[in-house]
Amino acid sequence: MKKICLIILTLIIFVFLFGCSDEDRHIVIGTMDYTEQYILGNILSQYIEANTNVKTTMTVDMASDMIFAAIRTGVVDTYVEYTGTIYRYYIALSESRTAEEIFDITSGVIKEDYDIHMFDPLGFNNTYQLAVRRETAAEFNLKTISDLAEVSEDFIFGGSGDLIRRDDGLPNLKRLYNMTFKEEIPLFGIDRYIAITRDEIQVVGIFSTDGNLVTHELVILEDDKNFFPPYEGVIIIREETMDEFPELQRILAKLSGMITDDTMRELNYRVDILGDTPEEVAEYFLRRNNLID
Repeated sequence: MKKICLIILTLIIFVFLFGCSDEDRHIVIGTMDYTEQYILGNILSQYIEANTNVKTTMTVDMASDMIFAAIRTGVVDTYVEYTGTIYRYYIALSESRTAEEIFDITSGVIKEDYDIHMFDPLGFNNTYQLAVRRETAAEFNLKTISDLAEVSEDFIFGGSGDLIRRDDGLPNLKRLYNMTFKEEIPLFGIDRYIAITRDEIQVVGIFSTDGNLVTHELVILEDDKNFFPPYEGVIIIREETMDEFPELQRILAKLSGMITDDTMRELNYRVDILGDTPEEVAEYFLRRNNLID
């Protein structure tokens, strides 16, 4: 009887020490609700799982304010954010600064205020831009957003919900340029490009790394008053998560500088135009760069 009890006790200890280890070594990766974020989330997931024994799950389709709240509260451990979003939206600064200055400010603030670590930029700048059809640009002689402001009250604007509602987007952009639109319609992904091609909207808010830019001939208007800051892609992670899994700091740092504007645009193109899945495109990127076997 004593022998049986000893065996049972040994099994209980074994399960306690080792049986939950896989579950304990687990993190949550967040993504926002568009193609680029799905790709980047899958890059993080596949890269981490291939190079550590940390397992990952993904929480997708989160609005920008929701995902930042999620990492602050521990619902999400890590995701790819944009320096301009932190600078203009989360910490509400508006002064024009260089990309390096914005990185230094934002990384310092989120570390001090929220215990979140920001890695060096991934290498691409996905800033907002406004664009029009070539015919529209030619008819109204549009080269800058200031030019657009002169005629915008007759135009319909289409862009992401974040761009339309956030303070680092359309509301304060319109104030700076003294600009109004006849209507503002929230549109996402390829729908924005379809709408402007059909002249259902006359102005579209785009991301500079949109894959659809490869196949759509649009005139991008110069932000001549420098409203939009740099939106460099950066991995952010909870300090608590890095303390628990110190290997993440070493491997995630290797991704810094690996994704240029052209690379990010190509990866988005493969999903939005060629029809590949974000998982397939993430694997393609990682294998091409010898980041996974």
